[in-house]
Amino acid sequence: MKRNPRKLKWTKAFRKSAGKEMIVDTTLTFAARRNIPVRYNRDHIETTLKAMERITEIRAKRERAFYKKRMAGNKERQRDADRKLVAENEHLLPRQRASERMALEEMDEERVTVPVLQEKKKQKLKQRLLVGGGVDEMDVD
Repeated sequence: MKRNPRKLKWTKAFRKSAGKEMIVDTTLTFAARRNIPVRYNRDHIETTLKAMERITEIRAKRERAFYKKRMAGNKERQRDADRKLVAENEHLLPRQRASERMALEEMDEERVTVPVLQEKKKQKLKQRLLVGGGVDEMDVD
């Protein structure tokens, strides 16, 4: 039975069309298969292996950033869903005494009046892989 791969949730085509995976990324082009024979050269193989390690690091970093961006609103949505659940099933919760409710309200008022200190922004660093090996770090504003 033929099926449309964009409608089957376990296929790569579905994941890319639904925005669940990265579609356009320069690191994905390195994974393309090349059927061109290359004469063995030890230095060439060594630089290729170093580049492969670096590409996997870059890809992992970009995938993490992509995932965080995609999941950014989930915490708020989950909190709204939890509040809705509590509101619908409020009759199942134990009743609070008036004194406990007053104490909670006072704690909320105290929490609001505390000034919030801004955190010191971290300086961003950009790294570059050197040809001879090692890493060059640069400050980015």
